Amino acid sequence: MKILVIEDDKKTADFLLKALKEAGYTTIYAADGLNGLGLAQTEPFDLGIIDIMLPLVDGFTVISKIREAKINAPLIILSARNSLEDKVKGLHSGGDLYLSKPFSVTELLANIQAQLRRSSMSSEPTTLSVADLCVDLLTRKVTRAGQQIDLPPREYDLLEYLVRNTGRVVTKTMIMEHVWEYNFDPQTNIVETRMYKLREKIDRPFDRELIHTVRGIGYVLE
Repeated sequence: MKILVIEDDKKTADFLLKALKEAGYTTIYAADGLNGLGLAQTEPFDLGIIDIMLPLVDGFTVISKIREAKINAPLIILSARNSLEDKVKGLHSGGDLYLSKPFSVTELLANIQAQLRRSSMSSEPTTLSVADLCVDLLTRKVTRAGQQIDLPPREYDLLEYLVRNTGRVVTKTMIMEHVWEYNFDPQTNIVETRMYKLREKIDRPFDRELIHTVRGIGYVLE
């Protein structure tokens, strides 16, 4: 994980960089807002720690410019200014957390971990693609080769499960547990019936088959 630190006070900056390095993080550092903004716009980073009272460009502006650039990494504001007005302004400008100086390293590291964990959870893709097949997880829209394919809810759930497990063989039992979510009679052919209908829509009209039967085991999409 790479952390961007923008802090003009050398003593604080040295302390921060040392603590982050010992915690296993890689850091990039700027001592003023102008250079810090330049780093943010050109160097990929996972989280930013930004002071407010910075030379050249203040921290509020840096944060706003970062958000305007569509950079969604968590931003922690670290500042000696601890008025309610400053905290509200910092969060409204695009900051995710406001910590006042002096600060506890233990608290800072805990908040860094929490922000990174939250960021990784929210960064799940909203669309999944395999070859020319695309599944939109938000709208539940399915297209292949640019053609929209209308699926009833259960067939969509089945397809989404296969796509999420691309390249992995899934058994009949796994499908039942994740798509139907109940125990079943092993003699039932509900999976085979739904899979046949799904393949009629996803594979049959196209040159290449994506859903394959692994005889005696299950199915795989690849």
